[in-house]
Amino acid sequence: MSHPICPLCGREIPPEVKQSLHHLIPKLKGGKGGPTVLMHHICHREVHASLTEAELARDFNTPEALRRHPRLARFAKWVAKRPPGFSSKVPGGMRKR
Repeated sequence: MSHPICPLCGREIPPEVKQSLHHLIPKLKGGKGGPTVLMHHICHREVHASLTEAELARDFNTPEALRRHPRLARFAKWVAKRPPGFSSKVPGGMRKR
C-alpha cells in the first residue's frame, strides 16, 4: 500500500506520522475552501517559518513554487535524508503574518 507523498520533500507520509494540510493560498488571504496539500508537519512548519502569508498568496501558491524557494529547497534536500517520522523544532519561529 502506498502512502501520500509530501509535495515539499518528496518523502512518503505514513498515517502514523505527524502531518497537516497546507492551504496553497492562506485562509487569511482568501484561500478558505481553496486547494490544500497534505504535508509532513515539519515541512509545513518550515513553509510558514520561511514565508509570510502575503508571500505565500502572491508568489508561492503552488508546490512547485515552494520547492523553488531557496530556503525551502535547502530544507527539502536536508530533510529528504531523514525518515518520514523525523521531527525537529524549526529554528527562528514563525514569520510575521
